[in-house]
Amino acid sequence: MSFWEYVGTRHTQLLADTYQHASVVFQCMVLATLLGMLIGVATYRSEWAGSLATTSTATILTIPSLALIGLLIPIVGLGVPPTVIALTLYGLLPVVRNAIVGLRGVDPALVDAAKGIGMSRAARLLRVELPLAWPPILTGIRVATQMLMGIAAIAAFASGPGLGNEIFRGIASLGSANSLNQVLAGTVGIVILALLFDAAYVLIGRLTISRGIRA
Repeated sequence: MSFWEYVGTRHTQLLADTYQHASVVFQCMVLATLLGMLIGVATYRSEWAGSLATTSTATILTIPSLALIGLLIPIVGLGVPPTVIALTLYGLLPVVRNAIVGLRGVDPALVDAAKGIGMSRAARLLRVELPLAWPPILTGIRVATQMLMGIAAIAAFASGPGLGNEIFRGIASLGSANSLNQVLAGTVGIVILALLFDAAYVLIGRLTISRGIRA
């Protein structure tokens, strides 16, 4: 059976796996973005706190994904929970690091001007600092998403959702008629999802970053 014939006969399952893969990556990136920006906002004013936040989240990336998921299985079981926890933790570093860099890179004169017209600290953060820091933050989100696309496939080791199941099934049945088709279908699906997500981020950037900042 050719690859395209395999896709045609298995399209329902492949579409379900693709949806699950996209869904878990999207949801974990939302969590990682919220947590990462909170950590960045809480630590960027202090040199040691920012270094601690960056070092701590970087340390997580030194743990192999398969090992981290394996450590989580006895605690939270199989399936979605270890997948969500692992992906969220792995997605933190690019967001935290870029949030700190972006917020620290805001021109102090603009912050002083906002303070001079009576803006509160919260208002300055929300209306001046975060909008100006958004381009590097968005870059961090893009980097984290691409990284999580691949790690999500490994989560199939713990019965996680997504296209990794297709890849693992193919590897487990090497030598069978459709083993290579299964691996290829899962891999191609992840690549296509990564490209679609990245295109969406480019569009979000064009809609949310002013021309003056982009220039």
